[in-house]
Amino acid sequence: MKKYKLGELIEISRGASLSGKYYATKGEYIRLTCGNFDYRNNCFKENTSKDNLYYVGEFKPEFLLEEGDIITPLTEQAIGLLGSTALIPESGKYIQSQDVAKVTCNEELLDKKYAFYLLSSDIVKQQLSAGAQQTKIRHTSPDKIKDCTVWIPNLDVQKRVGQLLSDIDAKIALNRAVNHNLEAMAKQLYDYWFVQFDFPDENGKPYKSSGGKMVWNEKLKREIPEDWKVAQLGNLCSFRNGINYAKDEIGEPYAIVNVRNISATSILLDGEDFDVITIPLSKATNYILTEKDIVIARSGCPGSTRLLHTSNKTLFCGFIICCTPIEEYLRNYITLFLKILEGSSATTSGGSILQNVSQDTLKSLWIILPSIKLLMIFDRFLKDLIDLLYSNSMAIKILTKQRDELLPLLMNGQVKVDVERSRLNYDLPHD
Repeated sequence: MKKYKLGELIEISRGASLSGKYYATKGEYIRLTCGNFDYRNNCFKENTSKDNLYYVGEFKPEFLLEEGDIITPLTEQAIGLLGSTALIPESGKYIQSQDVAKVTCNEELLDKKYAFYLLSSDIVKQQLSAGAQQTKIRHTSPDKIKDCTVWIPNLDVQKRVGQLLSDIDAKIALNRAVNHNLEAMAKQLYDYWFVQFDFPDENGKPYKSSGGKMVWNEKLKREIPEDWKVAQLGNLCSFRNGINYAKDEIGEPYAIVNVRNISATSILLDGEDFDVITIPLSKATNYILTEKDIVIARSGCPGSTRLLHTSNKTLFCGFIICCTPIEEYLRNYITLFLKILEGSSATTSGGSILQNVSQDTLKSLWIILPSIKLLMIFDRFLKDLIDLLYSNSMAIKILTKQRDELLPLLMNGQVKVDVERSRLNYDLPHD
């Protein structure tokens, strides 16, 4: 291992100062922000927190980034952000802004893949944190990054280490992409069958497109298939508000679902990052989640809906409503119904469900009731899909743990990669 200053191995360039008057909701180019760093997973993400991310003004060509460029933030808008890295996913689309630094390696000394992990390693993060400008929002600079001290092996070892870690991250990204597609399939099938009404008829043809009879429903103000009914959720489900608790209570340990767990997931709650609390069994009994339940956020991300795949002494907090369908085959159908509402402007007599979530607003929602046979077919499909989602989520957790445990050991030379046996020593979980 040889000692260097990062400035001997990389060049760091600050992005462009982009005028706010050219921010737009549509355009050809997207301006990068600190919101493009998924710092928990150390990868790139699309920024969904703002709607004016396009830039329609002029800028120098060197600020338009290429696929595979390494970027790192210069502003810590969330604790732990400094020292994160991300790779640009597409050429000619993203403009480097002044809060984002581009990293260029001297590839005669530093392998690019190795550099990606070196910059996000604890040894660099700790130095950046110690030297960060102490303001309300902490900052670093290209010079401070280049002043960090690191120890690196020879280039051949770097390439092996970088490739191994890159392979693990590629597998994690693939599993995430598969899960994204599975969730899209679930929503698409729900839309096709229960919004467009092109579910398979008795001849296996799409019902509405094949001339299936439709009748006007006054409650929904639209036509629905003949013989289908409507009901309010309050007649199909029971509802409970979550538990309020103090952190210093004495009792048995329980995992608890908080709003942050819901906002960090899409359909499934897989147990990751659940807090553990201790409370008396007598107090916990009415708040234990089962596999029949649907959890719905009341705040933070109001109306957001999730499923718990496996329940093992898991409670839900007071900012969450638990919905329990009276029939088990309704659970996945109602979950998708509520998921679709997350992205809509659906209203009740109490206002928008996404702004005013309560038991009363949920109970008052009207939902279409297809035949039990069709609901059970849909439920079986969703169960299989959710099992795949869960399996992939568990593989992601295993791979992430493996990567995070290997990273410091590989960076400081405690673990070496044997080219001949690396596949055997670091076998990756399959889908």
